[in-house]
Amino acid sequence: MSRYRTPLKNVRGLGTAKTGTEHFVHQRLTATALVFLGIWFVWFVLSLVGSDYLTAADAVSKPWNAVLLVGFLVAAFWHAQLGLQVVLEDYIHNSLAALALQVSVKFIAVLGAIVSIFAVARIALAA
Repeated sequence: MSRYRTPLKNVRGLGTAKTGTEHFVHQRLTATALVFLGIWFVWFVLSLVGSDYLTAADAVSKPWNAVLLVGFLVAAFWHAQLGLQVVLEDYIHNSLAALALQVSVKFIAVLGAIVSIFAVARIALAA
């Protein structure tokens, strides 16, 4: 295995990060989940076109719809964070700026997911 490493990498101790495969798999799993959940979400939204707030709140408060909506939100925010992470790793070369942006993206994704899930839970449990 060491014959594939350059002499400079042997001196610096740099090798694979060993997390690329995990990131790749998570990105593909969230994309696959978003395909199915996205189809359901479009159907759900189209079925509510022309409805009033009470009808929409009643539809969201049904257990299956609430669970699928939360799943869609989690998959969407997670997939977005993974995609932005790749873009930042590829195009931001300043270490401090890259770290600040990575932390900001993760924070915004988690905050967005929490707020969205709270909104769905509030509607689902209030009705």
